[in-house]
Amino acid sequence: MSKIVKNIIALSVSSALSISFIQNVNAATYKITNTGAASNLKYTYAQHQNTSGDMAISGTNLYNLPVQFQYLNDDDFIEIRNYAFVRYTSVRALNDIEDFTALIAGDPTANDLAWVVRWLQDTSSGKGLNIEYQKVGDTLAITTIDDVTADFNLWDENFSGTDDLTRSTVDIVSGITDGGISYGTATAPYLPSDIFIDEDGGEHTFWLRDHGIRGFYSYDQGAQVHSVEPFPLESNGTYYGGGESAVIDVNESGIAVGFSSYKLTQGYKELIENETGGCADPDILINLPFDACVAQTQLSSSVAAFHTMAFKATLDPNGNVVPVKLGLLVEPHVDDERAHSSYALAVNANGVAVGYASGWIDETVTSPSADQSSLYQYAVVYKNGEVIDLTGDHADKGGSRAYDINDAGIAVGHITTMIEGKVVQKFFHVDTTVPTENIALVYPADFFSGSDSTARAINNNGLIVGEGEIETHNESTQNPRRTAAFVYDINSEIFSNLNDLIPCSDRLTYDILEARGINDAGMISATAIVKAPLRDAKGDPMLDEADVALTEDVVRAISLEPMADDGEICTAEEEGAVIRQGAGFGFGSLFALISLFGLRRQLMK
Repeated sequence: MSKIVKNIIALSVSSALSISFIQNVNAATYKITNTGAASNLKYTYAQHQNTSGDMAISGTNLYNLPVQFQYLNDDDFIEIRNYAFVRYTSVRALNDIEDFTALIAGDPTANDLAWVVRWLQDTSSGKGLNIEYQKVGDTLAITTIDDVTADFNLWDENFSGTDDLTRSTVDIVSGITDGGISYGTATAPYLPSDIFIDEDGGEHTFWLRDHGIRGFYSYDQGAQVHSVEPFPLESNGTYYGGGESAVIDVNESGIAVGFSSYKLTQGYKELIENETGGCADPDILINLPFDACVAQTQLSSSVAAFHTMAFKATLDPNGNVVPVKLGLLVEPHVDDERAHSSYALAVNANGVAVGYASGWIDETVTSPSADQSSLYQYAVVYKNGEVIDLTGDHADKGGSRAYDINDAGIAVGHITTMIEGKVVQKFFHVDTTVPTENIALVYPADFFSGSDSTARAINNNGLIVGEGEIETHNESTQNPRRTAAFVYDINSEIFSNLNDLIPCSDRLTYDILEARGINDAGMISATAIVKAPLRDAKGDPMLDEADVALTEDVVRAISLEPMADDGEICTAEEEGAVIRQGAGFGFGSLFALISLFGLRRQLMK
């Protein structure tokens, strides 16, 4: 079936079902497709899907990660053994090192491989921030196109002499347009350098990459990938580390939006160019090559490397793209070196974009001092050459973000504000087409007054999706409150937990945590907790003492498709399934994981 026919059918179904959806919001009105089932990794997360159902997915926690043991020495193996010894009692399904001899030989058990990967990734007591050790990106781009799911490799490379990709990249496909343009953001791989000999004769290998995050797009499902290069530096200097860019959204006309670096921060420039203690210091260069010093600085320093600015660009099948700066919300003082930045996260058919940007806490400031309080990020709309604040009066409000905008100019996002004396984050919608002085955020009722909620997407039928907290308190201060995905209809003002809109049988299987997208066919891209076989680091099922397969809670990308009201009344067990599942082992850890990954997906920073 052609894509255009599929689109017409899907849109027709969506229109026909809108009435039943409004009339009976407690009945099952969505069917679930587990689009994120995967055999080579543990977790998958929904991005966006087009009206044909083609879906962008991200995955993490790869099995059989290709550790390059030849780059580890005897001291490293002893450190790994000690690392596991002090931690194994507190880590589920992992034991102390099982076969140290096999580990040294580069043929570890699955248990021991898991410890090596943890050690390489650990940024506190492991090697995650040390440029002399193999880097683990462990974020895979996946697409489901015409019901076929496949990896979407971008710039990763095979280790020399092997068929193994480095898996050191962070690859994120954000979406696929109806016209078939795939887009997103990815990094270059970390590859081992030639051996470097320091002044004492010691040999070193450094793991280096050509660039960090870089926006990309493809007209042919990844056969040919084009990058969107960062803006040229305003000072005509050198982009130490390659600069950065990201493509966050593309409309059906091929207009892309995102953000790009355009200037080095003064603090980062000094870390690199200072000849006394910086990467230009001759005493440092004796023991650390300049490129390795830059890489180590970027990896471990808390200093922001770049100022970034939102952009808009018209994509070209031949890769000829010239991004246009969309500007900043405020003009900082000439002596203000803080990272005043802007980001564009979505664009509609009219080329109007939304996102967020640095702004003054006092929005009336026009002539800022060098130390003017700012650093809050405020939701903005980019139109007619202007960057317009959507927040209005900043009094009693914190930061805000706009994540999406439909063709009617209705934007959605969240804002931090005060409700009943408490700081909460609430989802909003706002009409960006009215005169600037009349712009006003609308805060619909969500799960409860103290619930933090976020709107992630809106379609052209006025349906908004996102997620919000459904718990009024934490059982543990270490765990965040549980969330559920929601759908809100602007026209009927009906707010619904998506878990209440799926068939009764599915409520025993899926706990829908968040919704990231909704297309004009009403199909929702979401992520849910499901039960899956517990697998070891090599991907093999794990068994208990009675040889019964163990299971665990994982997160999976799913698609929710509108369907006719099934009229089914769920049992008490089915209605309570979400509560029981959320209370099971690992919810807190899983939610923390999905929250952190959500931040990575939004900005890749």
